[in-house]
Amino acid sequence: MEAWAVVEHNQPLQKIHEPLPQLQGSEVLIQVSHCAICHSDLHFWEGFYDLGGGKRFNISDRGVKLPRAIGHEIAGVVAQLGPDAAAAAAGGGGDAGADGGSGGGAADADAVSLAVGDRKIVYPWLGCGQCRRCLQGDDHLCGSQRSLGVMQHGGFASHVVVPHPKYLVDPGSVDPAVACTFACSGLTVLSALTKILPLAPTDPIVLVGAGGLGLAAISVLRAKGHASSAIISIDLKPENRAAAVKAGAATALDGGQPGPDLAADVLKAAGGPVLGVVDFVNNSSTAALAYAVLGKGGKMVQVGVMGGELTLSLVNLIFKGATIMGNNTGNLAALREVTDLARQQKLAPIPVTTVPWDQANEALMRLRDGKVTGRIVLVR
Repeated sequence: MEAWAVVEHNQPLQKIHEPLPQLQGSEVLIQVSHCAICHSDLHFWEGFYDLGGGKRFNISDRGVKLPRAIGHEIAGVVAQLGPDAAAAAAGGGGDAGADGGSGGGAADADAVSLAVGDRKIVYPWLGCGQCRRCLQGDDHLCGSQRSLGVMQHGGFASHVVVPHPKYLVDPGSVDPAVACTFACSGLTVLSALTKILPLAPTDPIVLVGAGGLGLAAISVLRAKGHASSAIISIDLKPENRAAAVKAGAATALDGGQPGPDLAADVLKAAGGPVLGVVDFVNNSSTAALAYAVLGKGGKMVQVGVMGGELTLSLVNLIFKGATIMGNNTGNLAALREVTDLARQQKLAPIPVTTVPWDQANEALMRLRDGKVTGRIVLVR
């Protein structure tokens, strides 16, 4: 197995070679064909997260061992089946969700089509498979994460091991360069929007950031019937703002303005305080903006991990009746739902730029330097 790996944080990726793993039980070996690059891959490469107040959370504090092939937006083909994989596929997800928990139990009960050569999207946010969260179908909230591209080699490797066929989703005829993005940007956006919906189709929604996730959010909102006139996008880059308008946002505001001026522009565009804000950047200034434009009873969902902190009046929070939520990726059911929308041609694709797999390091640096609109996708 070949892999472009982080061998040392903040240093160029290196190609490493490891033996292909010997499959056990219900495991499935996927030969990676496409892997999109996410900002969280860049944070992993850098080696830390900004916690605000001068504090950092190091990647090593998560128990991560280097070298590690990053990449979690993965599509590929089934290369090999473990001894119990076919039976596991025929049986679906077994007891997942049997305790009545939310977030994917019903979907996990379905049989999965599985044969060598099948093209699949890989759900990467793997948990232990045994705890309450995992049994509810919420592997992404497991306290013992085994996520691909973080705790295990991800899509910058030629192959990844998936523990059970239920984590594989059929993209149908969807372009795999787009379908692979559903494994993070697609399911994360759906999960975040679910936290502010339902709203009336004409209720203004503010989306902070028009990168891969922000553009996907516009697409998902339009697929769910939200009015284009009620979607307000904010981004620093003019090319991203243009992409947001093309994707279906009625208004795209320059995020580089001073705080009070930008908040005033948002309120003007929305016709007043809003009931829903999703912040795909999530730094100190964007979080403050989100809270400033939030109306009574409104909800703001923080998605990005650019870092910082938010200081607010606790009394004002009560008077405002606001809700502030974090969104940590999404569950398997969300991946299946967003893929179904795409297969039904209800979901407009986000812009993608494909590059050869051996240009992995150059592609990651393009993301670091802000030279990507939408998603950049490695192709083998």
